[in-house]
Formats: sequence, structure tokens, C-alpha cells
Amino acid sequence: MKSREQEYREMFMAEALEYYDAMGRHISELEKNPSAEAALNELFRLMHNLKANARAMGFNELGEIAHGMETIFGLIRSKEKDFTGSIIPVIFGGIDTIGTMIRAIGEDAAMPEVDVLLANLDRLVKGEEPVLEGELVTTDDARKLELSDLVYIQIKKLDHLLNLVGELIIDRDRIFTLGQEIGNPALQSVASHLFRIADELQYSVMDARLVNVGSLFNKFPRVVRDVATAEQKEVNLTISGQDIQIDRNILQIITDSLLHLVRNAIGHGIETPQEREKSGKPAIGELAILASTERDDVLIQVRDDGRGINVDSVRRKAVERGLVSANAAATLSPADVRAFLFEPGFSMAKEVTDISGRGVGLDVVKLAIDSLGGQLRVESELGKGTTFTLVLPTSIAVKGALLFELEGRSYALLLMHIDSVVSLWPEQLHVVGGMLLAEVQGENVPVVSLRQLLHTSDEPLRPADRSELHGRQDIIIANYNNRRLGLIVDRFVRQQNIVIKPMSQPLDTIDLFGGVTLLGSGQVCLVLDVPAITRVFLAKRP
Repeated sequence: MKSREQEYREMFMAEALEYYDAMGRHISELEKNPSAEAALNELFRLMHNLKANARAMGFNELGEIAHGMETIFGLIRSKEKDFTGSIIPVIFGGIDTIGTMIRAIGEDAAMPEVDVLLANLDRLVKGEEPVLEGELVTTDDARKLELSDLVYIQIKKLDHLLNLVGELIIDRDRIFTLGQEIGNPALQSVASHLFRIADELQYSVMDARLVNVGSLFNKFPRVVRDVATAEQKEVNLTISGQDIQIDRNILQIITDSLLHLVRNAIGHGIETPQEREKSGKPAIGELAILASTERDDVLIQVRDDGRGINVDSVRRKAVERGLVSANAAATLSPADVRAFLFEPGFSMAKEVTDISGRGVGLDVVKLAIDSLGGQLRVESELGKGTTFTLVLPTSIAVKGALLFELEGRSYALLLMHIDSVVSLWPEQLHVVGGMLLAEVQGENVPVVSLRQLLHTSDEPLRPADRSELHGRQDIIIANYNNRRLGLIVDRFVRQQNIVIKPMSQPLDTIDLFGGVTLLGSGQVCLVLDVPAITRVFLAKRP
């Protein structure tokens, strides 16, 4: 596996060679037409980018030459110098030297001597005549042609390729299962080989779609500055984990969600300088956008040190909105209360503005994360601050799922929404208020028969009765919006990666199902939607 440093070096080389190729085109155009502003602007931009990239990678001499060339092109742009006379051979020599240095980096060879070139660039900046005796470029070969290793591909082409890989994986599983059923050694061998090839192809395509989250994170300093200025607040932004990689489509989908969270953190979370100083805090608020990995997931956090979420206020608002009774609200944990913030239209803001209070837009954020098979968590301490955590899959094409049986039919639940699976005897379950409860990891979790929950009747769930349970009960502990729910199923089958296809009409109108997948046996398997199941349970609970 390549090291991160090696990956960065390859990216630098690919871009640098493209820059060098473009420099050759534009400098030739500028020589023919010294007033060609587009070519001049592009040369200035290329030198600026190469300077920054070279310095970031530690190639300081290359960065110095690019900086000198950038300065010269800047003087030509501002009409302080003309692209004539002795300036022309120095500029051409500089571009040739840049090409030689880039190749030296790629081949891990010795760099050319650049003292004469640097001195001449400095003379030109000072308005002095350059020294043109001798070679401006020290190289064995200024005319070698190089092609970049970087190929730009439209994302829709990768989407199509990934869809084809998904179809291949479905057929691979079917062939593999068929080989096992028939027991033909030759077919089993071919199926095993196909299994390995399909796996490698799948991960190669997924890898090609990965981008650094920094491509999104690096856009936020300006956003934070503008929002903080509008709110008359002072905010210091910290960004980390920019090199964490994630599927480009996932990053695109969460862009608006991250913007919501950042704007809300500044608009409502972080106090004004005066309020902060009164409460003993520094006048400047702290905001952090962080990325990290946890197993196969990518975690993106938006953390502020503001006023935090007032759980009691949210509890009262939820009762006012009719989302929960006063008696039930009093028994809810802080995490359960904060979950109301993600209800559609729920807001703690006293007035609606472009940058409103916590809650405005959070239901939209939750829906976006749900669509990816991810989770949105919130932690907060009054007076200390709030942290929103987006738990995201690395890829959305192939998802991990738990297969189980119910009344002889196979179903699937995404692993992203599963905390754990347990098998309990009936006597380990308790009936409280007409509902089954199981103690899981020190918490009492409501448990319901998935068979009963999927019943088409709109009537509330009938009161729980342990006498109906016989033998060990296989229970999936699902988690959505900080709410855990135990689902009793007939039998666990296995865990595997699946490719989810959308439901066809009219089944696509049934909210409980998030799609279908095809198993290796050829059987169609319904993928249950945990958010929808949770909503149905809350509506039907006794």
C-alpha cells in the first residue's frame, strides 16, 4: 500500500507536469503577442500554484524560481515591464529549468544549478540587466517531452462504472452460491477466482472516486469570516483531517449539511464577545471542523465552544409542539431530548433569519445523512459548547448489511444503523407500561416484534406479553436519531456487502423499505429503512 507521502508526491508530479506543459503553450503565445492578457494571466496563475505546491512539498529551490517568475509576470501585468529584450531569454530559460527540476524530482535525481537563474530574476525585478553569458539551464536533455500521469474523468463516468461493478457483484454472488450448491470443483474454482477479481475491481473503482475532505473544508474559512462579520462575532476556525478521503458523491451530498451546521454554530451557538466575557470566556469563539476515521466510517465533526443546547428549553418546546406528553418528556434522557432538534420544522430560534437558531435546517441535515446510510449525533453541555458528528460511509455504492429471516423471507438492515445483535431468553425481557424492555449495555432498550411492527394495521401495538415468546429471541439493536430500538426477528443469517437498488412502482411508495438487493441464491431481499421503522414504532407504541 502506498504511503500518504508517496501519494502526495505523485499528485504533485502530475500537476507540476501539467503546469509545465501549459507554461510552454502560453509563453509561446505571449512571445507572438506580448499584449495577450489571457496568456499572461494564466502564466502568473501557474507560477503562483507551482510555488505554493513546491514549498508545501519541501522543494524550496523550485518554489523560489516559481516565485521569481511569478513576480516578473506580475510586473508585466501591471505594465511596469515589457516582455521584450533580455527579459525573454531569462523567462524561457526559467521555464526550461522548471521542467528539468520537475523531472529530477520524479526520477529522484540531482537538481540543476540555479544560482545564475535566481540572480538574473532578481536583477530583472530590481530593473537591472541580466547576465546572459553561459547556459541559463543546466541539463543533459530542456527538450525532453513529458506527459502527465494524471487523467481527469467526469464523475458521471465513474458513477456508470460503479453501477456496472454493482451488477457484477450481484452476479458474482449468484455464481458463487450456485457453485457451492452444485458441488462442481471446476465451477467452484472459477467462482472463487471471479469473487477475488470482482472484489479487487470494486475497491479499485471505489478508490478512484475518493477525494480529500480538505477540498470541501478549505472553503470554510471565508464562510466563517462572512457569517461571523454579519453576526458581529469573533470566531477562530480550526480545521484538521483534511487528508481523510471519502467518496466524492458523499462529499457533494453533505456540502449543504455542513454549511447548515457551521452557520448555526456561529449564528446561535457562539455568543457575542460581550456575552462571552461576561460568562468568563475569551471574547473570541472557537469553531472546529474535524475529520477522522472510525473503523470503516468517516467522522466529520462541527464543534463550537458556545452556549450549548438548553435541554430543558428543548423539552418544553417539544411538549408545546405536541411531539411528546409532559409526563413522557420528564422521563427522557438529555440525548433523547436533543433528538427533537431533528424533527421537521423544530426550531429554538425566537425569530427566523438567514442565519437562525439551532434546529433550523437540522431536519434537512438529518435526511441527507440518512440517505447515505449514515448517522448524525449531537453532544452538548450547557455553557460549554456543542458538537455535531456526521458518521458517514466511505462509499455509497456497496454497503455493509445484516441479513436476517422473518416468516421465511430474507430481509436486510444496514450496519450503519445497527448497534449490536443479542439473543435473549424471554425471562431476560421485562414488561413496563405495556412495552418490552431489554437491558443492553446498561441501558433499557424498548423491544418489539418486527413481524408485529410491519403489520399493515394502523392500530397501536398491542401490549407486550412475554408468554407469546418461546425460546431464545434474536434481537437487532437498531439506532436512529439517538434512539435505540430492539427488533425481534426469526433468525440471523449473516453479514455481507450488498448493492441496493431502488424499489420499482408501486412499492417505492412504501416508506418502510429503502430498496432491494439480490442475494447469491437469486432471491430478492428487501432492505428495511431504520428511520422509517423508528417513526412507525413511535406512532404505534402503546
